[in-house]
Amino acid sequence: MTLSWQGPDGAREVPFQPGQSLAAALTAAGITALRQTRRDGPGRGVFCGMGVCQDCLVVVDGEPNQRACMTRARDGQAVAWQPYPAPAAETLAGAVSDVPPVETCDLLILGGGAAGLSAAIAARRCGLDVLLLDERTAAGGQYYKQPAPGLVASPLDAQARQGVALVAEAEASGARILRGAEAWGAFAADRIAIFDGKRTRMIAPGALIVATGAQEAGLPLPGWTLPGVMTVGAAQTLWRSYRVTPGRRVLVAGNGPLNQQVAGELAAAGCVVVAVAEAARMTDAAAALAMLRADPVLALRGGALLAGLRRHGVPLLRGAQLVGVVEHDGALRATVRTGRGAQAFDVDAVLMGYGFLPANEVLRALGAAHDHLATRRDADGMTSVDGVYAVGDCAGLGGAPAAREEGIIAACAAARRLGREPPAGLLTTARARLARHRRFQAALWRFFAAQKPGLALADDTTLVCRCEEVTKAEIAAVLADGAPSIGEVKRRTRCGMGRCQGRYCAPVLAAWLAEALGRPRDGMAMFAPQAPIKPIAIADIAAR
Repeated sequence: MTLSWQGPDGAREVPFQPGQSLAAALTAAGITALRQTRRDGPGRGVFCGMGVCQDCLVVVDGEPNQRACMTRARDGQAVAWQPYPAPAAETLAGAVSDVPPVETCDLLILGGGAAGLSAAIAARRCGLDVLLLDERTAAGGQYYKQPAPGLVASPLDAQARQGVALVAEAEASGARILRGAEAWGAFAADRIAIFDGKRTRMIAPGALIVATGAQEAGLPLPGWTLPGVMTVGAAQTLWRSYRVTPGRRVLVAGNGPLNQQVAGELAAAGCVVVAVAEAARMTDAAAALAMLRADPVLALRGGALLAGLRRHGVPLLRGAQLVGVVEHDGALRATVRTGRGAQAFDVDAVLMGYGFLPANEVLRALGAAHDHLATRRDADGMTSVDGVYAVGDCAGLGGAPAAREEGIIAACAAARRLGREPPAGLLTTARARLARHRRFQAALWRFFAAQKPGLALADDTTLVCRCEEVTKAEIAAVLADGAPSIGEVKRRTRCGMGRCQGRYCAPVLAAWLAEALGRPRDGMAMFAPQAPIKPIAIADIAAR
């Protein structure tokens, strides 16, 4: 199967496997630059790999602004480099539809990962009518990444097989699972607007569980917008979901165990992983022992990851920091700073993994109280908004095993609120397991503790806002005028007004303002949430 690619240097045919995304097909063909921007000469390519950053926009069959990472490759497609400014989209003919009728269900779950699937299973055991919304077509969320539908590939490891079992249990439970659909408006706890791929629908649930997970945090540094620089999660999606590696030679840099896992997976897939630059020194023996006591299986798995890196000859640079990336000889040159000085690596791809940020847009839009980025909730996962529960990494980062138990607990609480009693022992068992998982996570992040660079690595020309291409110097000029709010910075610079809606620049800017102006990073330190929560075509809201 092939598609046609029209790039700035000419046209070519691109082969692909059934089920692959456009991003996977183009990456496998060595095409990394997908669109032009106002300032970036090399253009942009895949960065987040999960439909958040909007950097991989291409023109598909004449329709601009299509996310390559979220668009399935099809035989005979005409895919083109998207110029700046993007060509105008065709207008939607016909009359605007009426306001959609309100649909009801006992429980609406947003998110089809570990937390959401576990909540759906538990809620069905309690007898609730459940509708689960998953924006991806591949089941399992980010932790249990599965091969894309249509791709002939077996699960890679035990983690993927656990996901297969969880998805199968959720599907067999009788929960209605709507894939490839997004919630774009959260107007009230019982007024959630979704787009199912064909039309807008308004859902009025008796209770709402938000399990939208997290996105990887960005780290502004010179070269972080270059094609070929992507998040570790994006690289893992390319491999686990589509069996495509991000390049032949790769550097993994950041902080946390995911980086070591992905480096090992890519090395086993045949990539030359030149190094893993880990910001932490990983020397806290007490934390390592605490992990072993809390969850021996997970702790030993971490040790196996390190052994796997050694087996594949991948250097692990402890206390190391990626400081910049430049184009070099048709590829990339990344500079890493260690205690012994700077070291340069020539690679095809640079994978950045500097932690995660909760995807809490729905919760903030509904007015749920937050302590900076952590959603305030009770022991059942209930937020400050009656009937709204937050579980998993969208409410505060705790890992997939903890997210599964939180999903069960919230589903049981929602069932009781709606007059149904959970099966005996379900709730108490979940609480006991959750306590153990939280002990493990606390020890894990003590072991991986490292200083957060913030904007220390960015120079004046570094883009802080990727979408609107706002530099560090432009924001600093506004801060020099006085003590502005984050909203004033946004109005004066357009920082946060782009397609990703501030998901990468807002946390960085909030931390900068807090440090520079001595203000607390509370729930008001971020941009004000508003609909649409995620970019959606006006035509998709109004008609279809």
